Amino acid sequence: MTASVLMTDTIFPDTSLEQSVFKENGIDFELSPSHDAATLSELGRDVDALLVVYAQVGADVIDNLNHCKVIVRAGIGYNNVDLEAASRKGIVVANVPDYCQDEVADHTFGIFLALARNICHLNEQVRHGTWNANDGKSAPRLRGKTFGLLGCGAIGQQVAKRAMAFGLNVVGHDPYSSAEALSRQNIHKIDDLNEFLDEVDYLSLHLPLNDQTAHIIDKSALGRMKESALIINTSRGGLIEEDDLYNALIENRIAGAAMDVLEREPPHGAPALSRLDNVIITPHTAFLSQDSVSELRRKASQEVARTLHSGTPAHPVN
Repeated sequence: MTASVLMTDTIFPDTSLEQSVFKENGIDFELSPSHDAATLSELGRDVDALLVVYAQVGADVIDNLNHCKVIVRAGIGYNNVDLEAASRKGIVVANVPDYCQDEVADHTFGIFLALARNICHLNEQVRHGTWNANDGKSAPRLRGKTFGLLGCGAIGQQVAKRAMAFGLNVVGHDPYSSAEALSRQNIHKIDDLNEFLDEVDYLSLHLPLNDQTAHIIDKSALGRMKESALIINTSRGGLIEEDDLYNALIENRIAGAAMDVLEREPPHGAPALSRLDNVIITPHTAFLSQDSVSELRRKASQEVARTLHSGTPAHPVN
């Protein structure tokens, strides 16, 4: 009997790339016309795999999957898939952690530089007819400052290389990376989170979103940081308690923030943070480039095919 995969949703202009991978592997493919739970439960009842982009795949869907062997999230994060429910059902969940690393690292450092050098504000001033070089005097000299990585995985390490090229000293906090391994990347590990937050001039977040990391940057964490500190987040919006960050910014308890992610995406209108001059927000585009999207789509589809043929994905997360 031919294996089958249901793609729950897509943000891509077509599904030709996915279809070509599955056709090469003798797998039937269907794109769901809707990603509501009732539709996914019905169409997914007898499929062998789910390919998921942004659809919420909760227990209400997973409990109705009678033959599913694997759920592959086309992306790095997988918090839209209920891992507990999948594990109970004996379904392996996998992601694509090894794409867009350069793109996210470039975007991270790009919005950091734009924030540190006040580039967006200065550009807006010129666009409105104001030419005032004195507005640039507040920019700090980067060389010799401390750039902190909260999370030191593959993308964090790529960001570290860019930071070092600008003369920044890089420190990291990551309970899953040894001091020896980070030292080989010229990253000094700081085990204590509070000590880490005390020390950094610039904080870049590179964590998955889960119960342990949700709102890890809150009023308490912000209160430990230097008033001159900048925060950069290209990981998941839920890592930051946005009301606490907003209050810290307007009260000058922190100097600025640059983010590619928000807790609610898309936001309802312009978020309050976006109205502040010392904030830069981009619409979750760090992973995008002319090459990264096709890489993601191909790797996610190949992960489905690999698991259906061999029983084991390359990147299981449960």
